[in-house]
Amino acid sequence: MRLPSRFVKVLTVAALPLALAACSTGSSDATTPAKATKAKDPNAGLMTGTQLKKALAPASVFPSHLTAVADGAADSGNEFLAPSSRNTAKPDCSKFENTSWIDVTGFKGGVSFAQSDYANKDQTEEMVQEIDAFQGTTATTVMKEVRNAATACATFTDTDAHAKVKLSGRDSSGLGDEAYTITLTSPRWENGTTLVAARVGSSVVTVMSTAGSDSGAANATKLVRHVVGSLKDAAAKS
Repeated sequence: MRLPSRFVKVLTVAALPLALAACSTGSSDATTPAKATKAKDPNAGLMTGTQLKKALAPASVFPSHLTAVADGAADSGNEFLAPSSRNTAKPDCSKFENTSWIDVTGFKGGVSFAQSDYANKDQTEEMVQEIDAFQGTTATTVMKEVRNAATACATFTDTDAHAKVKLSGRDSSGLGDEAYTITLTSPRWENGTTLVAARVGSSVVTVMSTAGSDSGAANATKLVRHVVGSLKDAAAKS
């Protein structure tokens, strides 16, 4: 990890004597004041991983039979990561099955992130939350690519059961600046999966839920609504 450098470029123009005509007895100096320009920090206004971690939903938001998965929690700490370029290859539909499914957009994640994972004992039910902060307008691009990937992966074969998966997506209102909900189902699965991506300014919240007989939909919506609210509160205080 590294912090992006901030630099100052100083332009100095030395005083130059102006020659006068031969008949003149005086002289004058023209001096241009030194000018300093500071490059804009591309991470200005973004939350660090430590700050994003505080915006994640606590255990009380999850169903009581789900507990935190020890190795499922991670964050980028107080430093920002170098931004990664987007992989423009055709979406890998199997990434919709991953806990960190934001990879399906071609982005590996933001310049800062925080995530956690909750599951029951045999991990037949699971809920995951992640927040990624992006520079500039990248978060809007990420949401666009979520929609594009969902369209491209209307049907695909999962990697475990080699079963045909049907994917349906729709825009969702009332969750951040924009949100998109995806449902994954298969006749060979006991239950479906609900994924939600929601943008709050330059941050994108992604959640996954298989908890509940409704393909995890209600719990996914509850979770993303809490995280979106936490991010809005943090932005209002900053």
